[in-house]
Amino acid sequence: MKKSTKLYNDDLAPTPAEKKNWGWFEIFNVWANDVQSLFGYTLAASLFLYSGLNGWAVFAALILAGFFITWLVNLSGRPSVKHGIPYPVFARVSMGVFGANFPAMIRGIVAMFWYGAQTFFASTAVALLITGITGIDGQSTFLGMTGVLWVSFILVSAFQIYLFWHGVDLIKRFLNFAGPAVYLIMIVLMIVIWAKAGGGLLSEVGSVFSGGTRSGEFQGLGTFGAFVAVFSIMVGYFAAVVINFGDFARFVKNEEEMKKGNMWGLVGNIVFFSFITLMITGGTIAIFGEYIAEPTQMVAKVDNLFLTIVAAFAFFAATVGINMVANFIPPAYDLANLVPSRINFRTGGLITAGCGFVIGGLWVSFITQLGLFPFVNTLGAILAPVFGIMIADFYILKKQQLDVDALFDENPKGEYYYQGGFNRKAILAWILSGYIAIGSVWPGILVFGLDEIFRNLGGGGGYAWIIGAGLGAIIHLGISRK
Repeated sequence: MKKSTKLYNDDLAPTPAEKKNWGWFEIFNVWANDVQSLFGYTLAASLFLYSGLNGWAVFAALILAGFFITWLVNLSGRPSVKHGIPYPVFARVSMGVFGANFPAMIRGIVAMFWYGAQTFFASTAVALLITGITGIDGQSTFLGMTGVLWVSFILVSAFQIYLFWHGVDLIKRFLNFAGPAVYLIMIVLMIVIWAKAGGGLLSEVGSVFSGGTRSGEFQGLGTFGAFVAVFSIMVGYFAAVVINFGDFARFVKNEEEMKKGNMWGLVGNIVFFSFITLMITGGTIAIFGEYIAEPTQMVAKVDNLFLTIVAAFAFFAATVGINMVANFIPPAYDLANLVPSRINFRTGGLITAGCGFVIGGLWVSFITQLGLFPFVNTLGAILAPVFGIMIADFYILKKQQLDVDALFDENPKGEYYYQGGFNRKAILAWILSGYIAIGSVWPGILVFGLDEIFRNLGGGGGYAWIIGAGLGAIIHLGISRK
C-alpha cells in the first residue's frame, strides 16, 4: 500500500524491532522525571497543606492515583508497544486520518504551555546558582523577571534545544542520569534541612499529618470530597503524559517491560517523592515559621552555598527532565503529524521551543494569575475526553484490531478515512464532553443548570479529568453504536 506524504514520514513510521531498545528502567525514569519537577514539588506540598486531610489520607489518595494512572497508561501504551506507533498516529484510529490532527495539536499546544512553564521553573534553579555564587540577584524587572532570571531562562532554553537536536537517544541518556541523580540530591537536601530544623521538623510534619483548615480550592468540601479532589488533581497532573504515552511505549521491547516500568515508576516515585516533599516542607516551616511554596526561595533563605549548588543542580535536572518527557517529545510528533512532508522531529522541536519561550516569558506576569490548581485542571479537562474516546474506540468498538497500513492511507475507501478523513462522531463526542469538563473548572460557561451543579460540587474542578474522560467514552460509544 502506498503511504501518503500527508500522513507519513520517518518520525511517524512504526518503530522497527531493532530500535525497540527501552526496558522497564527507561520507563521508570520517564515517570521519575515527570514526578520530580519544581512544579511537582509545589503541587505535592500544596495538597498536604491545603486539603485539610490528615497526612495518611493524602498519601492514600496519591497512592490510589498512582495505581489508577498505571492502569490508564497500560491501556494507552499497549497498541504502541505492539505496533510501534506514536500517539498522533494512534489517534487516527478513532478520529480519522486527518481528524487526528485536532487532538494531536491540542496535545501539542498544551505541551507548549507546560514547556514554557517548566522552562521558567528550571531557570529559577539556574538563577539561584548564579546568585549564590556571585551575589548578584538583580533588582530591575521586565515582565516580572529580573535580569539574572532572564539570563538563566535563555541558558535553559538553549540547553534544551541542544538536547532534543541530538535526538531521542541523548534524551534517553539524560533521563536515565537525571532520575537517580535527582533523588540522591533530594535526599541530601532533606538531610541538610532536617539537621538545620532539628526536632522542630518532626513536630511540623506531625502538624501536617493531623490535618488543618481546608483552604483555596478545597474550601467547602467534606472529607470524602477533599480526598477525591486530591486524587483527581494528581490524575489531572499526569493527564498530558497519559494521553500520549504511546510516544514512549513505541520504543519499549515488550508489554511486560512497559507494565513493570509503569508500576514501579508511577506508584513508587509518587510515594517516595511525596515523602521527601513532606519532610522538606516540614523542615522549612520549622526553620522559617511559614510555608514557602517555591523550593528555590526556600533554599535561598537557608543561605548555604553548598546547599544552593546541590539544590540548584537537582531542581534544574529534574525540571529539564520532565520537559523532555512531557512537553517536548509530544508536540514534536504532533507538529510532524500536521504536515509530515515539511515538519520532522527537529523542526517540530524548534517550533515548540519558540512558543514555549514566549509562554515562559509571560509566566510570572500573566499565566500564574490563573492559579495553580485551575491551571492543572483546565489542561486536564481539554485532553481527558480524547483519552476516553481513543480507549473506548480501540478496546470496545474495534476490539483491539488495528490495520497499521491504513493509518497512513488517504484513500477514501481506507478503514480510518471515515467522512473525508474525519470521524465526525468522535469529534462531536470530544466537543460535548470537553465543554462539560472545562465547565467543571469554570462553571460560568455552562448552561441548563449545570453551572450550579458544579459550583455546589466545589473542588475547583478537581474532578475535571475523570468527568471528561468518562463522558468522552460514554458519548462516543453512544453515538457510534447507532
